[in-house]
Amino acid sequence: MTAVLERVPGQADAMAFLEAAVRTPRHAYLFAGPEGSGKALAARAFTAALLCAQGGCGQCRECRLALVDRHPNVVLVEPDGRDIRVGDGPDDGGTARWMAARAYLTPPEPGRKVFRIDQADRMTEEAADVLLKVLEEPPADTVFVLSSARPHEIPETVRSRCQSVLFHPLTEDFVVETLTREGVEEPRARLASRLAGGNLGRARRIGADEQGLGFREAALEALGDLSSGRAGALAAAERLTAAAADYRKRLAGRLAEELEPFLDPDTGGPMEQYRAAVRRLQERHQRQQRRAEREFLDWSLLGLEAWFRDALLSGTGGDQAWAINIDRAGELPAVSPGQAAMAVEVLEQARAALADETNLNARLVLEEAFLGLVAAGASA
Repeated sequence: MTAVLERVPGQADAMAFLEAAVRTPRHAYLFAGPEGSGKALAARAFTAALLCAQGGCGQCRECRLALVDRHPNVVLVEPDGRDIRVGDGPDDGGTARWMAARAYLTPPEPGRKVFRIDQADRMTEEAADVLLKVLEEPPADTVFVLSSARPHEIPETVRSRCQSVLFHPLTEDFVVETLTREGVEEPRARLASRLAGGNLGRARRIGADEQGLGFREAALEALGDLSSGRAGALAAAERLTAAAADYRKRLAGRLAEELEPFLDPDTGGPMEQYRAAVRRLQERHQRQQRRAEREFLDWSLLGLEAWFRDALLSGTGGDQAWAINIDRAGELPAVSPGQAAMAVEVLEQARAALADETNLNARLVLEEAFLGLVAAGASA
């Protein structure tokens, strides 16, 4: 198996299929499977294999750039907010019409073009119609790679024009084994797997990054504020909002690193042939920046939910082998099972409110959540 595809763990059948597909690729593929099963990693690896003269050596310039979403012949489309929009025209970056216009253009560099559509189920009906027209008359030397954890929500007309590649859920033991092979100590790897709910990509970030547990620590510090009652709830919301803003600032430094391969060393500006690629990277970074704070807050609320689930497990005499926060088992809040269950419900409602992109005031969502925890008596 080629080097880049070999790096995708736990999906041997899918990788064997893709290795054969690299030799004679179809115009469109749909990677379907649960969150955290490796679809994004596989999409990058398949893209690298399609662009590499050796079918995915993992060492050449094409592979290195494709594996980090920086190759100029790769166009990445992902949700901007809640949806992938149809767009107002070919210049409306990141939209379906913008993508369709670029599908028929000559690529910046010789070779194939690859269009990756992440979370393809988030396309609006109009956006899916635009993609369908392109798939009905696919441009030469162009491959579309769609990814989705909810493929049934993609219109059948689009799905029927894609070759489906199925990804299976990853077990906890597999995620732990993968992380330990990558140098993460076993206790940290198991904790990361449980906090990430088996999502390998998120588990990697938690396990390998020194600040990977920052979302949980910030959430627990905020929880400590609730001992002051309603005033503490407002302070907790302020504390967690500030932590999310700090997380967003840390992401800001990554853009310069991503742009470096495309900049003229003499002028510091983008080289002419890479101006479009640079613009795409800048636009993608802006989308990531907009999402960063809400993602951090969602992880933090999920961390608190896991905290109270552990308290519920302990309070009902459940098997502690199922605990999530295995590194802090002796620090669980002194709440009754009823209070823990109410806390979990409050936090689930807050996560749902936060996921609604029309809910513009994340701070208000946090205030309501922490006030709800105080009312539930879950402030210990």
